[in-house]
Amino acid sequence: MRKILRVPLARRIGLAALVLLAAIQFIPVNRANPAVDWSQSIYATLPMPAEAKAVFERSCKNCHSDETSWPWYSYVAPVSWFVARDVHQARAAMNLSEWGGYSANQKTDKLEEICEQLTNGDMPDRKYTLIHWHARLTAKERDLVCQWTEDSREY
Repeated sequence: MRKILRVPLARRIGLAALVLLAAIQFIPVNRANPAVDWSQSIYATLPMPAEAKAVFERSCKNCHSDETSWPWYSYVAPVSWFVARDVHQARAAMNLSEWGGYSANQKTDKLEEICEQLTNGDMPDRKYTLIHWHARLTAKERDLVCQWTEDSREY
């Protein structure tokens, strides 16, 4: 007991933090990618120019589809908790892999929301683009996607 008391407080706190960090790695996180029925994907159900598809593939698909590529940091708690939560919320809001299952009204609403979110700068998410610089969109790319969503609402 006396030896423990001689260890500086900062060192004991640091050791406790390391033990806690190691322990939380065992808390399970759902990083499942459900099976994809390609016939239900947005690409199969809506005509999309290659340029717009490239934007979706680069900047949207990783969170808004069942084809998430889970980066290394999504396996390290507590960051893994936030990444998984963000992906699950994104899929619930709009899932490109399940587009064919949406009603006509839902599709129209989601197409409007895509352009609105891009125009407002809400998407791609800033947390995501801090790490994934390639996902940032230019004004031209935003305009291209917005034009596509407008054209697709008439489809």
